[in-house]
Amino acid sequence: MTGKRLYLLDVEGTVAPISLVSEQLFPYARAHFEPFLRQRVAEVEQKGDVIKPDDFGEGSVLWDLAMLRRENRAESDPEAPQILPDSLSELGFIGDPELAFLSPAFGTPRILQYIYWLMDRDRKSTALKSLQGKIWKAGFESGELKGTLFEDVPEALKRWSADARVAIYSSGSVEAQQLLFRHSIFGDLTAYIASYFDTRTGVKTASASYAAIAAAMNLRSDEALFLSDVVRELDAAREAGCETGLVVRPGNQPLEDAHGHSVVESFAGL
Repeated sequence: MTGKRLYLLDVEGTVAPISLVSEQLFPYARAHFEPFLRQRVAEVEQKGDVIKPDDFGEGSVLWDLAMLRRENRAESDPEAPQILPDSLSELGFIGDPELAFLSPAFGTPRILQYIYWLMDRDRKSTALKSLQGKIWKAGFESGELKGTLFEDVPEALKRWSADARVAIYSSGSVEAQQLLFRHSIFGDLTAYIASYFDTRTGVKTASASYAAIAAAMNLRSDEALFLSDVVRELDAAREAGCETGLVVRPGNQPLEDAHGHSVVESFAGL
């Protein structure tokens, strides 16, 4: 496993305990989603007819909400809550129907209902992850949240980055990943990380995602080592030509079969 040019790391269950997400980050986001959205929608309502296309620029809250609406319209699960009803007239909405989902009268409750529905099912929604990242940003910057990492992570990042590159690939947004390492319990570790990838690159169970990451890093797939606690992700990375390591950490789901992947219990010496 040594001598690789890229160390590609999963986050939850690999560099950070699963409890960080399930017991800290998710509950924090859920508790803050309603005031966060109500404030942003109120700001939009105050602007009224002055909303411009630039307000929907990539990375903005409105961009995330528009993407969430598109995901909702394409939702295949018939049980999923609808952000926009079939008929707006019955709700008395007056205005541009393309902006109806931003109406505080019914838009915010419907958006929240869909967000909670996605979170309850741990759906890998790109829009949801981006919105969560914005909420976590406030939490990390205020000190309410801290990036809990395993003890062997800081030294490994320093060691690997001296002779190769380190990249993160997580279903959490790039912004959320950066916050985790910038505000870690060991201090700011972002100097050791060259790149970050999220679901905009592709789903983590598709081999094409790992090929795309290697290409983005100007490497062959076989020059990368992907470390994760999820066998399906490792299978996809191996199919793309990457070397793989199944990470075993306290709190992870026990696995009876490593499916041919090398087992990694510590980053020390790796």
